[in-house]
Amino acid sequence: MRDHAAPEGITVLPVRGLPEFRPGDDLAGALAAAAPWLEDGDVVVVTSKVFSKAEGRLVPAPADPEARDALRRELVDAETERVLARRGRTLIVAGKLGIVQAAAGVDGSNVRRDELALLPADPDASAARLRADLRRLRGVDVAVVVTDTMGRTWRVGQTDVAIGSAGLPVLHRYEGTHDAEGNELLVTEVALADELAAAADLVKGKLGGLPVAVVRGLHPVDDGSTARDLVRPVEEDLFSLGTEEAIAQGRREALLLPRDVHDFGDDPVDEAALRRAVGVALAASAAPVRFAWVRDPARRAAFLDAVGAEDEPPELVVVLGDGSPGEDAAVQAFLVAVAAEGLGARWTATDAVDAVGDVPPGLRPLGVAAVGVPAEPLQPRPPGDPGAGLVEW
Repeated sequence: MRDHAAPEGITVLPVRGLPEFRPGDDLAGALAAAAPWLEDGDVVVVTSKVFSKAEGRLVPAPADPEARDALRRELVDAETERVLARRGRTLIVAGKLGIVQAAAGVDGSNVRRDELALLPADPDASAARLRADLRRLRGVDVAVVVTDTMGRTWRVGQTDVAIGSAGLPVLHRYEGTHDAEGNELLVTEVALADELAAAADLVKGKLGGLPVAVVRGLHPVDDGSTARDLVRPVEEDLFSLGTEEAIAQGRREALLLPRDVHDFGDDPVDEAALRRAVGVALAASAAPVRFAWVRDPARRAAFLDAVGAEDEPPELVVVLGDGSPGEDAAVQAFLVAVAAEGLGARWTATDAVDAVGDVPPGLRPLGVAAVGVPAEPLQPRPPGDPGAGLVEW
């Protein structure tokens, strides 16, 4: 298999002399005139803002900064399919193109102060049109990459990536090949279009009014793929949920997790997780409940014998109360919190005081929870049918 690298190296060339584009301008004609030196195999890398301008994706905006920002936020909402994260006024969203980025690509840089720019409606189609036009005008077979600037997960700073492309393989797959040491490459996929976008940005920059660069030396072979193929399908995305969605789903599923686990594995219980579960239970009830973590071997044995336990659970927690209202809520909150921590619990109601010993005055055992790591991971149960159990009066 061919390596994705250019064995003779690459050259990144600026395209100078381009005008300030406005809606309806002939981008291909201007580019053909400014770069008569284009050759077969070149990759023309164009900042998406150029397409936004030429294709009329500019929105009139008020000059007042606050009003301009309010309009920007309205446009972000309109261009957003799903909000993934929110911090203050900063939004990370999946936009209508499927791309995950800040503010759905709505941008106020490198445009007039009375305008805001949206991303091109179909960057892949924009790339294909420009490629065909350059072939018609210059007789050259080039590839085209449309770029936008965005941050990267878990990385500081921004880089240019491909949001549109035509005429090149956006991914170079190495699966099944072997490196120089004979190691098989199992999952390596190089995002070739993104690497080209980043390389070109080193020439284009952000302040010099230079929106187009040409990468020469790679000679990509068109495989029909487009930048849309770089968007990871939701079903393959380990981080498909945003912060708010993940928290909401976690709350719902925590209540659907089994709270009566009989088979525990051999893994030790995470003590911090157990302490967090107790904290949740204490916060959920105003009743003066207490939790006795039975760790003394003799006391454990006595209590397990008193409740007729058939096995030795990893951990034993006795819940104590004084009969106040709300004790049951504390017990249920503890069992839910244990399950939410990935642990399992088996609850047995009992008032076997003698087995515990040292019970604070005024308290009595409500029951005991055997706690451990489930032999099989807990799975949420399907919710019931509200139509069958909810009535309106």
